[in-house]
Amino acid sequence: MLIHPLVTTTAALTDLCRRWREASYIAVDTEFMRENTFWPDLCLVQVASPDEAACIDPKAAGLDLGPLLDLMVDDPDVLKVFHAGGQDLEIVYNLTGKTPYPLFDTQIAAMALGMGEQIGYTGLVETMLGVAIDKGARFTDWARRPLDARQLDYAVGDVTHLVTLFPKMLERLRKTGRGGWLDAEMERLGDPLTYANDPEQAWQRIKPPSRNPAAMGRLRALARWRELEAQDKDVPRGRIAKDETLADIAAHPPRAQAELAKVRGLSATWAANDIGRRLMAALDGARPFTEAELPAKDRPRAGLSTDAALVADLLKLMLKVRAKEAGVAPKLLARGEELEALAGGAREGLAMLDGWRLEAFGRDALELVEGRVGFTVKDGRMVMGAI
Repeated sequence: MLIHPLVTTTAALTDLCRRWREASYIAVDTEFMRENTFWPDLCLVQVASPDEAACIDPKAAGLDLGPLLDLMVDDPDVLKVFHAGGQDLEIVYNLTGKTPYPLFDTQIAAMALGMGEQIGYTGLVETMLGVAIDKGARFTDWARRPLDARQLDYAVGDVTHLVTLFPKMLERLRKTGRGGWLDAEMERLGDPLTYANDPEQAWQRIKPPSRNPAAMGRLRALARWRELEAQDKDVPRGRIAKDETLADIAAHPPRAQAELAKVRGLSATWAANDIGRRLMAALDGARPFTEAELPAKDRPRAGLSTDAALVADLLKLMLKVRAKEAGVAPKLLARGEELEALAGGAREGLAMLDGWRLEAFGRDALELVEGRVGFTVKDGRMVMGAI
């Protein structure tokens, strides 16, 4: 494989993208920093086709990433391969308002191949390629220039290995007949709504102090205020105010700005400065949640009867047994909240009761809940049978 020097010009990038468009698939990875910013600071993009690979420097003066971004989001003929690509997709979304399409995530694919729910890239490469990756450059400062040879070798290795991994994983998926199982997972990963930073929904990141409608309304207003402040200043949310501080203010709102000096987690200067005034304005404009807007009551276990909670435990045991038999990660078949919903009486809107999941697990789960099958132990193994 031809590996190019660091790409720093639009002309060189345009040339590469023209050739990458001829490939059936490309592997993509990014290096970024976000310890001190709200938005991820994109420092490097690595791309490889089966024939050539390169690192692209987004910080190079005059470099336009347009040709690469067009390839990522507007070329349906080239499959984009990532490993645990959520943060990479977020970066592309922030730059374009779109997500890469079509896409394939090797971490998700590994679930269907029985490699666990969150196998790391290093472990996957070692398992499938027998290659040990030197991760020494992983935590270097990718924003600092110039990048040295060790950093670039490490970075490009992530996509050169990935481009080799993909066809091997695809062949194994074809042999097991599980390729179609991944379609919904890939669609969920590529849903642009996953990466939209909507200030109106920012309250959902915070554990609410209570289900009191007025307190929830204040929490929504405060979370929106913090989101806009953090975005405007490009600093992490926690630099503005911690989650627990917002929850405490929502539960016990100050009557005047001067009282902000007594709030744990805030600077005493907020009692008289502009950011304190904006916080108080957010509180003044808060409206209580309606009944429909209130979050569900501790849906998982607290909403289940004692018997239903025991049934949910049996379902989780069954899930482990079925996943082991099928050689897949349990999470691919069903999620814990689905099992508890099924145990609590739900039958609609559960992915496990639709499509391939119904055949692989859902029908057995339904029969267990409805009392038609049960567990027995035979020769030291857990087995299921009709009752």
